[in-house]
Amino acid sequence: MDNNTFGRIFRLTTYGESHGPGLGGIVDGCPAGLALSAEDIQQELDMRRPGPTQISGGTSRNEPDRVRILSGLFEGLTTGAPIAFHVDNVDQRPGDYSALARVFRPGHADFSFQAKYGLRDYRGGGRSSGRETLSRVAGGAIAAKFLHSVGVTVRAYTLEVGGIAASLDTSSDSANAASCPWFCPDRQTAARWDALAGETRQQGDSLGGLVRVEILGLPAGLGEPVFDKLDARLAYAMMSVGAVKGVEIGQGFAAARLRGSENNDPMLPGLPNCTFASNNAGGVLGGLSTGAPVVITVAVKPIASIGREQQSVDMDGKAALITVDGCRHDVCAIPRVVPVLRAMGALCTADFILLQRCAVLG
Repeated sequence: MDNNTFGRIFRLTTYGESHGPGLGGIVDGCPAGLALSAEDIQQELDMRRPGPTQISGGTSRNEPDRVRILSGLFEGLTTGAPIAFHVDNVDQRPGDYSALARVFRPGHADFSFQAKYGLRDYRGGGRSSGRETLSRVAGGAIAAKFLHSVGVTVRAYTLEVGGIAASLDTSSDSANAASCPWFCPDRQTAARWDALAGETRQQGDSLGGLVRVEILGLPAGLGEPVFDKLDARLAYAMMSVGAVKGVEIGQGFAAARLRGSENNDPMLPGLPNCTFASNNAGGVLGGLSTGAPVVITVAVKPIASIGREQQSVDMDGKAALITVDGCRHDVCAIPRVVPVLRAMGALCTADFILLQRCAVLG
């Protein structure tokens, strides 16, 4: 299985399966001298776990997700060596999946894994499980610490769940989202989402939604102008998350319905820094950052594991009916995917900042 590494200079390599002994990763390329502790990583992992910002009636799998840093630190500072971390799985129940050993789950990667490798880990999907994202969040926490040292912030919040959109009017709203239910400061809409999630679980179904990721404080000129455009790499980072089925930068698909006079962002006087009267470009032009906030909207599909009976086939290609026990699964990947998308934004941004240091003299 190739490509378990993300990044070129700031690189995260991950390992582990949903129902194996544990998961973890190695961060290569983090500069020496950065203050870092296990608690920095733990705070982000706790955001991903069921808790105050999560939905009622989520997964019943109770993993403490306590991280251990195994290398790369000395007296609270990074040494420049690889930073290895590990999290034990303590509530895995592989026996829960024995009935699925010979049947493909609709909406999952079961069939495509079988087609590629000739075998698959049917215990929750192995590497295709959402639990794989734990390692991304841990690596992203290290990236976020580095970004903080250079004045860059990555934040993420929920825009929509089950077709119900939140009412978010100001940037201060989104800045407060990290401590709010569903990672959304519109608490009235979050309460509607909570009710909808409860109804949907009772119906044996699941929900999708939209997440916004913003990168603040980037200097202009970050990125590469051809294949490795900043927006292209960010889209790649977001799409690498299993539940993601669409990514927009700035106005995204809405820009296709505008005229140039409407979509172009008017430039305001002032150099070497420049400001814009609007940000339809989402902070990226020609694959390079403009200095405006980078704005990414991510479409998250409904959870594939649902309690309703579904039509499928077995390993012999014969028709089969399947019902997945939903008590151990979330009804919606949001809000637990929000810290994952923030982490991928941080990993990608940290990599580009270090690449920029190699691109020019001085």
